[in-house]
Amino acid sequence: MKRYLDYLWPVVGLVAVIWSVDLLWEKLKAEALTNEAVSARLEQAGLWESIKIVAGGIGQKIALIPPEAFLHAALATLVAYAALAWYDRIALIHLGKEKGISWFYTSLCSFVTYALSHNIGASVFSGGMVRYRAYTAKGLTAAEVAVLVALTSFTFAFGTLLLLGLVLVGEPQILRPLRRLSEWFGIGDAQGRLIGFGLLAFVALYTIGSWLKFKPLKIGKFEVIYPRLPIVARQYLAAPLELMGAAGIIYFALPDQGNPGFFIVLGAFLLSFSAGLLSQVPGGVGVMEAVFLAVMPSVPAPAVFAALVVWRLFYLILPLVISLPVVLAFERDQLKKHTRIAPPP
Repeated sequence: MKRYLDYLWPVVGLVAVIWSVDLLWEKLKAEALTNEAVSARLEQAGLWESIKIVAGGIGQKIALIPPEAFLHAALATLVAYAALAWYDRIALIHLGKEKGISWFYTSLCSFVTYALSHNIGASVFSGGMVRYRAYTAKGLTAAEVAVLVALTSFTFAFGTLLLLGLVLVGEPQILRPLRRLSEWFGIGDAQGRLIGFGLLAFVALYTIGSWLKFKPLKIGKFEVIYPRLPIVARQYLAAPLELMGAAGIIYFALPDQGNPGFFIVLGAFLLSFSAGLLSQVPGGVGVMEAVFLAVMPSVPAPAVFAALVVWRLFYLILPLVISLPVVLAFERDQLKKHTRIAPPP
């Protein structure tokens, strides 16, 4: 049975690549379809003509953004993905498995994981397949990979709660415009600040629990060991760094006129990105735009949309393009290994 599974996983990886390429094309088309005229042209055009139309539509939206903004956005992207690699490293240190697994290998695994999961959906790849394939090849068990996935996911959630708590305490009015989306989001400043203090209280409780060495959480035979204080200290650095890097891409792409400042942009990103993840829409398409436009009414809608196009290009699409050859190379290498060691029939 194991022998058949060794051949099955490379096939699954290839299917994922094909799915990702198709998703990449649909995402690019979605960015270009701004009016009915362009949509009609795409329906009548061939493949190469469609590529030209899509490229032209995207180019018009980002043409007004200055070149230095793209440089800053690229640097912010590198910061974000470096911090994501740190997520994996923190989890490996928690498991005591960091020795024998290089930073380069960890960074490559993390990059591919998030490049795919951010585009396809967080529950598909970041929940298991990519990390399972990569880390079991380095000797980790399935249970250890499960703990690693859980801790990296929690590190992201921890950073979101920490930064969102700070934003709501400092700028509770950020929630006011959300009433435009629904009356359910009609939260006053006092309530918003109270929510912020509640989020920070949870962060403090988690830290105190690590300091006091709370007992492991047991769910059946599965045991979750509370992270040590040095692990939590690393989470305090890595998680905010990643989120601020990702938000920085949008901040640098926004025009100076009407720009509400980094703190508000960070809050809008945390709200919109979290909403996108909860909606399970790949890349949060539509959800992020709606929240951003509601939270930042002072910035012209076309400018907000252009900044989000830049964010999708740097944070989603380009990493996806780069990750596909890495997946193919890894699965090709694994298939060769299993072919060499397979016993003759």
